Amino acid sequence: MLVIAILNIVEVFFVRYTPKSELYRRVQRLQILLQKQNIDGALIVQNADLFYFTGTVQQAHLYIPVDGEPVLAVKKNYERAKRESALENVIPLDNLKDLAKMMPDRGQGGNRRIGLELDVLPVNLFGRYQRMFQPAEFVDISMSIRTVRAVKSNYEISLIREAAKLNQKLFAAVPEFLEEGVSEVELAGKLEAVYRREGHQCYVRTRAFNMELAYGHLMSGWSLGVPSAAPGPTGGFGLNPSFSQSAGKKPIARNEPVIVDYVGVIDGYMVDQARVFCIGDLPAKFKEAHHAALEIQQMIVERGKPGTVCGELYDLALQRANAGGFGDYFMGYPDPVPFVGHGVGIELDELPVIARGVTAKLEAGMVFALEPKFVFPDGAAGIENTFVVTERGLENLTAGCGDAIIYL
Repeated sequence: MLVIAILNIVEVFFVRYTPKSELYRRVQRLQILLQKQNIDGALIVQNADLFYFTGTVQQAHLYIPVDGEPVLAVKKNYERAKRESALENVIPLDNLKDLAKMMPDRGQGGNRRIGLELDVLPVNLFGRYQRMFQPAEFVDISMSIRTVRAVKSNYEISLIREAAKLNQKLFAAVPEFLEEGVSEVELAGKLEAVYRREGHQCYVRTRAFNMELAYGHLMSGWSLGVPSAAPGPTGGFGLNPSFSQSAGKKPIARNEPVIVDYVGVIDGYMVDQARVFCIGDLPAKFKEAHHAALEIQQMIVERGKPGTVCGELYDLALQRANAGGFGDYFMGYPDPVPFVGHGVGIELDELPVIARGVTAKLEAGMVFALEPKFVFPDGAAGIENTFVVTERGLENLTAGCGDAIIYL
């Protein structure tokens, strides 16, 4: 009884649960796509997708039939899942072998084609499902799920705005801690403490296999030019080969760029943002590159309306980078990445992607981080902000601390 009483108090003052209407709106949007693809239902297990459709990440399986009520079968913890999810049909799952019982009987025409998140599902688990549900056909619905998730509701955008406020506090704290001689990792620790104190959930979810990230990237001077396996334009030396990216032990010096590229997360939703700081003054090369990045950002803001082809926005950015003489350093050096923007929401690598050759079009409600950056062997410059696509164009959600280089 004491535990229940404590939970009730915590819920009232600290916890925000996803509204029931929000969950069912998402379910219905996926059901429309299932119907178009002649799929009987979707079996969802990945945490980010579970949170999106159920409001909880307790250990569970979610079955969404092509029509009718979804079923959330919970292995651990059932009581928490019941409290956290507003879905009507939340049931305990004592044994995975009982999973098939919650689905429509094949003899009644159901469960012939089942959709799975095949972009993230482990092969051994896929094989187990095959044995459990044979002779059902399994099809990949990962793109359908990502398509539904790409267009944010007003509720989701409100949470993303809260994450933007968190980042505003983070970037406002940088001048307090940034000083000559402090190591990158020491500065990172002080800033990340601000994040945690202000409610950052600590974990930044990503979808891509082996894409690892802590809070983001923080590097200075030559360490900005150290390439790594990190999927973005910057890498960093890091602390050791086990996690060879972001902040290392390098002391921060005067007259060199310091980039803080951090992901703020509140109640599961995130923004991605980067700013350039400097103690003293920067060489002209970095100033000119930063100016080019701001021009690229402005060009995309002016063109980024619903219906715009994502690949065309990337081409526009690359043309400006080449025209300014910095094309060889655009979006990474010596290994540039072929994108200038990526969707954000529950995960850092959502749709849309503003990348080479992408034919998808922007839609109102999409949210993406735009990050034109130039990386040189001795440093980097550029900007990153998170935008929402509105009917009128792009709205900058992370505009609170300005785009100019911040000199100390």
